[in-house]
Formats: sequence, C-alpha cells, structure tokens
Amino acid sequence: MITVVFDTSVIVSAIFWPHSSSRRVLAGLACRQYAAAVSAVLLDEYAAVAARLQQQFPRINPAGALAWLQAKCFSVEPAALGKQRSRDAKDDPVLATALAAGAQYLVARDKDLLSLRKPFGITIITPAEFLRQMESFGAPDR
Repeated sequence: MITVVFDTSVIVSAIFWPHSSSRRVLAGLACRQYAAAVSAVLLDEYAAVAARLQQQFPRINPAGALAWLQAKCFSVEPAALGKQRSRDAKDDPVLATALAAGAQYLVARDKDLLSLRKPFGITIITPAEFLRQMESFGAPDR
C-alpha cells in the first residue's frame, strides 16, 4: 500500500476549505486508498496552525478533523536528517516524518518543500498532482 505524509498546509486547507483538492486527498485516506503517517511533532504543528486559522473562521472547529486524522494515520518518530534539507528549517520535521514512515509521497502546498522534488526517493507533490497520480493507479478520487 502507498504511504503518504501530509504537510500542514494540506491539512489546514482540507479543514477550512471543504471544496479544495486537499479535502479530496483526505477523502482518499478515508476510503483506504493509501496509508498515511504522522509524528507527534506534525500533529502539534497541525493543531497550532489550525488554532490560528480558527480565529478567522470561528464557525469551523478543527478538533474533530484533527482527532480523525490522528486515528487514521500511523505514528512514527521522525528520522534524523543530519543536516538541514529544506530552505525553511521548519519543513524538515515533515520530511523527517516521511523518511521514517517509508513514505512514497509527501503531499504539500509549501513551495520550499515542493522545490526539493524527490529527496530520499520521496516524491513531493501538490494535492492536485497526488490526486492525478492516484487516479492513474486506479484509485479514483471521490
């Protein structure tokens, strides 16, 4: 089964913009089209960014979505990367989580991560491109 790690931008987009490609990516996780991994560091980051966005969107409560995501993903300890890999050091824990999980894909909207393209053999792509990849593998996005 394909293993995926999500950057924070994908998670918050899925929570706060229900018609986004990010939400459709999470729908694939719900349908068990692939497995997803997370680390405690990523879960904390998801929650912190979602809490900040909730101030702009007070009618949306991200707690349920974050709890669902934690339940659906398997947990890993981030791998040691050695040196800084991304232009933005805050992105390295996402890459470290993907490496530890043996992920084939890191789905991101972050340009600093996307510019890495395929570190450690992990394909870093946008949600829209990930949906196209899954469709080509015979897992239609629903």
